[in-house]
Amino acid sequence: MSTTIRPLVIGHRGASGYRPEHTRAAYNLAFTLGADAVEPDIVATRDGVLVLRHENEISGTTNVADHPEFADRRTSKTIDGTVMSGWFTEDFTWEELSTLRARERLPEVRQAGTTHNDSEPLLRLSDLLDLVDQHPEAQRRQLQVVAEIKHATYFASIGLPLDELFAREMTGWATADNLIVESFEQSVLHGIRDRGVPGKLVFLLESTGAPSDLVARFGSRARSFADHLTADGLAQLAREVDGISVDKKMLMLKDLAGNLTGTNDLVDRAHAAGLLVFCWTLRAENRFLPKNLRSSKQPEQFGDWLGEFRIIMDSGLDGVFADQPDLAVTARG
Repeated sequence: MSTTIRPLVIGHRGASGYRPEHTRAAYNLAFTLGADAVEPDIVATRDGVLVLRHENEISGTTNVADHPEFADRRTSKTIDGTVMSGWFTEDFTWEELSTLRARERLPEVRQAGTTHNDSEPLLRLSDLLDLVDQHPEAQRRQLQVVAEIKHATYFASIGLPLDELFAREMTGWATADNLIVESFEQSVLHGIRDRGVPGKLVFLLESTGAPSDLVARFGSRARSFADHLTADGLAQLAREVDGISVDKKMLMLKDLAGNLTGTNDLVDRAHAAGLLVFCWTLRAENRFLPKNLRSSKQPEQFGDWLGEFRIIMDSGLDGVFADQPDLAVTARG
């Protein structure tokens, strides 16, 4: 990793605790607040433009429902085994998507974020790369991008190969020091590496279920995420990727009442296998904290975020994704 400071603080979709995620304001603020890197979620348009949205379904993060000219685009689809209804990026050209504006994804806990609703357009991956290069912090330190490739098997099935589109976009920009690529599907990570894109590869793991690309190939015989975290599974992963990234609850030890008491040995086991370890997502609000670290019953209020962040960081992991990157920098310090 290009920095000697651990853990790497990654602005989760920018500074999404303060601004609507995946907006220029969120990404700019993340670096200003001290984030080492920012994380874009990457999906595609009908004409093969890579855009930054949490999901390819965009009704919850844009004002698309307010555009009568797009009313007939509303539909239902099965994405990675889940039925979803709404508007999907792959049914729009970039020119059409560029007329939309971003909205706060979690308005019930981030009312301040809603004050920025409809003020910023959506971004392409290329827009973010320009932002990183031009940010004032880039003159002082190495800024990084941790790119998450979303729903690659699904997009490939409709003729939008994300590994190919991503490799094309990163040509001339990516280096071994400024890029990490992550996905819940190893096949797209390998495709990106095979296309010569530099940078580290990180495999995302859920606490339940199995990778979508393996389910598509093997059905009920697909190796589960849990299988990948056994001793043999970690050893195999170390031959295939540079690191793993897990839900923070997969590191936590809790008592029967749901109180956080410490962390388990997953970080140590993964390090012993030769893997970097990242976790997601550090968030300050009570809604996202263990019971003993909540300040009140109000989900939107900040709880003892410092307590949780430090317990997780004390596990020795290599990077954390944070919605409030300034708080993660404070906890690290």
